[in-house]
Amino acid sequence: MAVAKILVVEDDPNLLATLKYNLVKEGYDVITAVDGAGALETARREKPGLIVLDVMLPKLSGFEVCRILRKETDVPILMLTAKTEEVDKVVGLEIGADDYMTKPFSMRELLARLRAMLRRADMAKLPPQLEPETLEIGDLEIDIGRHQALLRGATLELSPKEFDLLAFLAQNRELVFSREQLLDKVWGYDYAGETRTVDVHIRWLRQKIESDPAHPRHLLTVRGAGYKLEG
Repeated sequence: MAVAKILVVEDDPNLLATLKYNLVKEGYDVITAVDGAGALETARREKPGLIVLDVMLPKLSGFEVCRILRKETDVPILMLTAKTEEVDKVVGLEIGADDYMTKPFSMRELLARLRAMLRRADMAKLPPQLEPETLEIGDLEIDIGRHQALLRGATLELSPKEFDLLAFLAQNRELVFSREQLLDKVWGYDYAGETRTVDVHIRWLRQKIESDPAHPRHLLTVRGAGYKLEG
């Protein structure tokens, strides 16, 4: 099995050394960058399987790096932020990050998230089944095997995590899932602390699949319980 290459972008030398030490100890091939410009150059040259990206960086912020990379690649990105404002976390997800963690964080939790992200990325690379499962919900068609969704015949531009979430809900239509359950089933880890990740992805999916996202017909909120897909 190939060793996963992880790019760590962090301008704090002590934290960078700690992250590299722990990731190498876990068996990963670790490359590093200390500023936004270097992160872009290294990511383009080395093509890592995952990126751990600090928000506050010299030259280019982590937000800018994420925004640029997301136009070029689907590589999983986990953002690190020292800020506690909810808006900063949401911005990271909205520009294409797959997950975020707020400093200070547990190294054990970070490693668990990285393993889950790499596992999901590997699953997405698997070849389609001979008979791909296609699901239809109203004008929406979801081809599980080809990892593709169409709305009224037009291909939807979905991030890997948006597709995973949509596909899971479609495969379990009419069933209600809590945020914690969706984190476990779609993101691949059990972590009840920061479920805002789910809310942001639900909101972005609604903007792409609903005629009126403010009054959704398919991707519904069940008050006090969670979300479901129906139709």
